[in-house]
Amino acid sequence: MSGRDLFERILVALHESTFDDGRWSEVSWLIDEACGSKGNMLVFGDDSSRRTGVLFARFCYRGQRREDFEREYYRDVYPVDDLLPRLRLLPDSLIVGVDDLRSDGPVWTSPLLRDAAARAEIENALRVRMDGPGRSRIFLTLADPVDAAGWTSARTGMLTRILPHVRHYLRARQALADARAVGATFADLLDEASLGVIELDRGGGVVGANDRARALLRKGDGLRDIDGALRAARPDQDDALQKLVARALPVLGGTRTGGSMRLSRDGRVPPLVLHVNPLRGETSASCQGRSGALVLVVDPVWRTGLDPQRVGELLGLTPAESRVAVLYAQGGTIDGIAAATGRSRTTVKWHIRHIYAKHSISRQVELAQLVMPLAGVAQIRP
Repeated sequence: MSGRDLFERILVALHESTFDDGRWSEVSWLIDEACGSKGNMLVFGDDSSRRTGVLFARFCYRGQRREDFEREYYRDVYPVDDLLPRLRLLPDSLIVGVDDLRSDGPVWTSPLLRDAAARAEIENALRVRMDGPGRSRIFLTLADPVDAAGWTSARTGMLTRILPHVRHYLRARQALADARAVGATFADLLDEASLGVIELDRGGGVVGANDRARALLRKGDGLRDIDGALRAARPDQDDALQKLVARALPVLGGTRTGGSMRLSRDGRVPPLVLHVNPLRGETSASCQGRSGALVLVVDPVWRTGLDPQRVGELLGLTPAESRVAVLYAQGGTIDGIAAATGRSRTTVKWHIRHIYAKHSISRQVELAQLVMPLAGVAQIRP
């Protein structure tokens, strides 16, 4: 199979894996084939030193997931892996080999690390760190090369081409994970209330949207539907949006790719985040073979499972206080909450003081500790 064919198959498998975690093993195998590696390890997390910071981790060798290696790494190796500090300091998307990670001494300083590296076949691995959304980080490791040819320029060049698409895959998957919609059918996605979902036909026309997306489009703040076409509200961002959508739509002889972008909004409201993914007929619910692209819209003001009404019932807050409490617990600013709720800064600060007084707290972090565990808690009923 040619390098071009492998690359296109990787893109197709990545897009399908976004909606089905079970497809990642196929993606991993294709990456091994394209890059000449014995296996690969993909980790996505919040870049902390805690195990709880890991959002996604897959160790696969020639398409077979090695959960035993994953368990062993996080149980025994992760706490003492002295490569991690060096990996975290790497520039975004810079591919490095073992020699690049050497300091004044050996790469692995303990027998445990040397033994784990040998069994995992990563003694001559390639590693790369990428920026994810927010403070998250993506770490991809290619295990040792399959033959004596080693890491040729063609193999590292293929990895360079793949990297931005892996980044987009994880961004889109995380948007679904935040909405608890990983593995959801297309019909389920259209019913998803905490994530905006827009379906485009092969010409880029809007043919379907869920309630959350329709409300955004009607409001026209950041994103609009103009005569059936998806447009950014700001002209300076619309050109980028049209190019992003065009790359995801089918073109004869072309390669369809996904991508992400932010759309600014009025005032100090946080920008929308869009993830555009190629959509095929077997996934589509309404295009009937004329499928084009699926657009996932994330509004940072939303938070999956945090219903202000339920938060208010559980914490004894008024409806206005509940809305402010949810936004502030998610890390919102006074100005941002004022813009999002249509209230003045003075009113928002007044609500926060009342919330603090009711629960004998005095800091935003304490409010977050009070509110965030309520995600997904069932509504109180008489």
